[in-house]
Amino acid sequence: MTDQPRTRQELYERIWQIGREEVILEEMIRYGFWPAQGEIPQDPADEIRRKGEIRRELDELRRETSRLQNEQALRKQMLKQRLAESRRKRQETKERRERERQERAQAWLEKKQKEIIYLGEDVSGGLNRTEGNPERLQSNSLPLCQTAEEIAGAIGIAVGELRFLAFDRKTSTTSHYIRFKIPKKTGGERQISAPMPRLKRAQHWILSNILEKLEVHDAAHGFRRERSILTNAQPHVAADVIINFDLKDFFPSISYRRVKGLFQSFGYSESAATIFGLLCTEPEIEEVELDAKTYFVATSDRHLPQGSPASPAITNLLCRRLDRRLVQMAQELGFTYTRYADDLTFSGAGESLRHICNILRRTESIVAHEGFAINEQKTRILRKNRQQEVTGIVVNSHPNISRETLKRFRATLYQIEKDGLEGKHWGNSDTLLASLQGFANFVAMVNPQKGAEFIEQIQRIKEKYRL
Repeated sequence: MTDQPRTRQELYERIWQIGREEVILEEMIRYGFWPAQGEIPQDPADEIRRKGEIRRELDELRRETSRLQNEQALRKQMLKQRLAESRRKRQETKERRERERQERAQAWLEKKQKEIIYLGEDVSGGLNRTEGNPERLQSNSLPLCQTAEEIAGAIGIAVGELRFLAFDRKTSTTSHYIRFKIPKKTGGERQISAPMPRLKRAQHWILSNILEKLEVHDAAHGFRRERSILTNAQPHVAADVIINFDLKDFFPSISYRRVKGLFQSFGYSESAATIFGLLCTEPEIEEVELDAKTYFVATSDRHLPQGSPASPAITNLLCRRLDRRLVQMAQELGFTYTRYADDLTFSGAGESLRHICNILRRTESIVAHEGFAINEQKTRILRKNRQQEVTGIVVNSHPNISRETLKRFRATLYQIEKDGLEGKHWGNSDTLLASLQGFANFVAMVNPQKGAEFIEQIQRIKEKYRL
């Protein structure tokens, strides 16, 4: 045989490969002790060879089984590793998402402390527009507040409180106003919405820092320093004819959108104008009791409330163009025009009286074009042959108080001085003495001599009854 082992190591390897018995058989055949093929009866050579083949097959099967077992173990190990890796990744993902959630929550909290991005349905569209006209603001010496953070800082409150005060809720469990009604001089009741202290402070800031810094038309006499019902009446003294108009639902007719547009016209961004407009307006509210809880339900669009410190100044600013157009029209027709809140007054004399119809027609047209309406039931044309009144002051020859009113007041003071305060009343105030004092001061403003007499009489009443 050509591949006989030549060294001891090769012999050991040969034995390991084919088995000890086959090696012995090969050596016996090689040395002639045994035939090459089974010539001897019952020759065990084939058996030995077969056993060797079977052993080798068994060894191969064992090796394959071992390999397969190792492969299964390896697969199990790999599966364990994959499961462990999957758990680790899931935990990392969970931790990352929690960390991102906390970061988003913190970022949102910080953003809420600096920005307002939502103030209710239908009013939040422009809150992301913070560009205004700083040159226009500076020209009027107005605060440069274009964002919620700047507005809150200027007012001296937190952004969260500003959001609470400006938020437009259709249904809420809180209200920023106290609502009550007071009787009108001409009959009926007037709805008053008085803001709660926190909102009132914000409205006072808007009034002092923005609204009062802007010029209104000289024809406006209501709600202005050094102007009064007296200054409104004086231009119409001794006229041949007085024409009075009353604007219908004056404050409720001024909507939130008009107020917002007014602030934008000053140079404020849409975001700032939205916030200012919401702070200065409110809807009509109906209180509803449900499950022992009070809900405030909006029943109208937002408008100027009568009772807010900012509302009168806003009306004067919104009426600047109205006043300008009515003054121009009045001058063309030879009339004088003034306005006190919702009370429009024209006066004329001589040849101008032939234009009364033009005054009536053109005033109605201009008022409608400016977004208001005239209360036709209160339109009056007063000629000099009867008592002419302008905002409660008689102007036939000089500013005075109605004779009938003075007569009733004088009689009331006489009865009080004689019999005491019990059972007496004057005006709509619950405090009789304050009401008397207020009317006496009013008379003194219009007619100082008569007013001084009334004030002196009231002082005697105080001393007599130790009030």
